[in-house]
Amino acid sequence: MKKLTAILLTVFLVLACVGCSGDPAVTTAGNDDVAATDATGDVVDTKVYNIGIVQLVQHDALDQATEGFQAALIEKLGEANVKFDYQNASGDVATCSTIVDKFVTNKVDLIMANATPAVQAAKEATDTIPVVGTSVTDYAASGLIASNDAPGGNITGASDMNAVSNQMELIKHFAPDAKTIGIIYCSAEDNSKLQFEEAKGVFEAEGYTVTGYAVADVNELMAVVDAAVADNDAIYEPTDNLVAANMEVIKNAAVPAGKVVICGEESMCKAGGVASYSVNYYDVGYEAGLMAYEILVNGANPAEMPIKIFTAEELTLIQNEEVMAEMGITPIAE
Repeated sequence: MKKLTAILLTVFLVLACVGCSGDPAVTTAGNDDVAATDATGDVVDTKVYNIGIVQLVQHDALDQATEGFQAALIEKLGEANVKFDYQNASGDVATCSTIVDKFVTNKVDLIMANATPAVQAAKEATDTIPVVGTSVTDYAASGLIASNDAPGGNITGASDMNAVSNQMELIKHFAPDAKTIGIIYCSAEDNSKLQFEEAKGVFEAEGYTVTGYAVADVNELMAVVDAAVADNDAIYEPTDNLVAANMEVIKNAAVPAGKVVICGEESMCKAGGVASYSVNYYDVGYEAGLMAYEILVNGANPAEMPIKIFTAEELTLIQNEEVMAEMGITPIAE
């Protein structure tokens, strides 16, 4: 009898514990890797993804790309499931390398590299951690990947490429009598040198005389700008980070001289140019964020992910009407 009573008491206690448990239990895998089940028994991916962001320098275009990248991942993953370690190199290429080395040591899940030198630093630091770039004009021509259609390594991303021929049409419209074109670019950026060579070829094919003005750093910029403005009928500025961060210098020289400045992207135009056919850098970053999501969650292979290049139809005509008013230029009717 005592044995039967003990058995019944044990059963009662077990049932009592089960009855007090309330909602179904959630099981987790521990640390940041959490494989949870909700009340219906479905698996919920609540892994926290750690993303390192290295941005070459602070200016509007790169800032917008970073913002778009973060927005895409937060939208897809939820704010609680992604952590960003944002680091700005303040224009110093060596600092980019220091930043990405730290990311590699910390074993981040993915590196977002914003601007060509940042992607180059990531390429040198790791061939295993996925790298998604933004604000790079031509990944393949810069030597970052095998080809824009099939990158072939751990790097992919979104491009800010736009055809020089589009920008040339703006020079024809706003400076129809121009014969000579000056192009100011940073000699320390491979991406800028490539854009200069491309633009030179396109303009010369149309009969323009083109002169390049290379600057190594901001200390040389003012003298170079003065020479370029004095010696040429119009100025074309590709998507160069050094120049973009110092467009006020070009504006202060070009506007009083009545020289039209056509820019490769929106923020440069708004900071002192006349016009541009531009990609939207928020969209560039957002597309890169969607690519990062596919890599992190769906196992996409960067080696097989083509670089996102925006079409001519996806470009936007940007006009700086304040500068135009100072120069007596009529905007293009849209």
